[in-house]
Amino acid sequence: MIIEKLPGTDARLYMLVAPLVMSVPVIRQNNNYPFKTSRKHLWFVALDRDSVVGFMPVERKTAGAYIDNYYAAGDSPELLMALIGAAVAEFASEQSLSAMVHVRHADIFKACGFSPVKNWKLYVKMEYGDNEQFQEQRV
Repeated sequence: MIIEKLPGTDARLYMLVAPLVMSVPVIRQNNNYPFKTSRKHLWFVALDRDSVVGFMPVERKTAGAYIDNYYAAGDSPELLMALIGAAVAEFASEQSLSAMVHVRHADIFKACGFSPVKNWKLYVKMEYGDNEQFQEQRV
C-alpha cells in the first residue's frame, strides 16, 4: 500500500476518489454526510494495487489543520492508522492538528496520539498531542 498526497482540487484526486465519494455505501458509512474539498485541503489517498482503499482530507485553517470526513475500507484500523500517521507527519510539527472522529474510531485516533476534546452521539472532536504549545504561539 502507498499513500499519495494530493491537493484538494487536483484532477488526479477527483479521478481517484470520485467513485467512492459518490458511492451510497461509503456515504452511509460517513453518516450520510457528503465529502468536501477545496484549495485549502490536502488529501492523503491510500492505494493498494491501484485501487483506492481509503482517504483522509485535511483542511488548512487559520487555527490549524483539521481532519474531517475520512474513509477507510472496512473500517480497517491498520489503514486508518497509516492515514493518520501521514497527516500527523505532514502537519503536527508546524501547527495544531484536530479531527472530527467517528465514535467507532476514537480508540484508533487515541492510539495515534489524539485526545478527546468534546463528545457527541456520533462524533468526537479530538486534538493531536500537547496542543498547548500551539495555543501559546497564537497568543
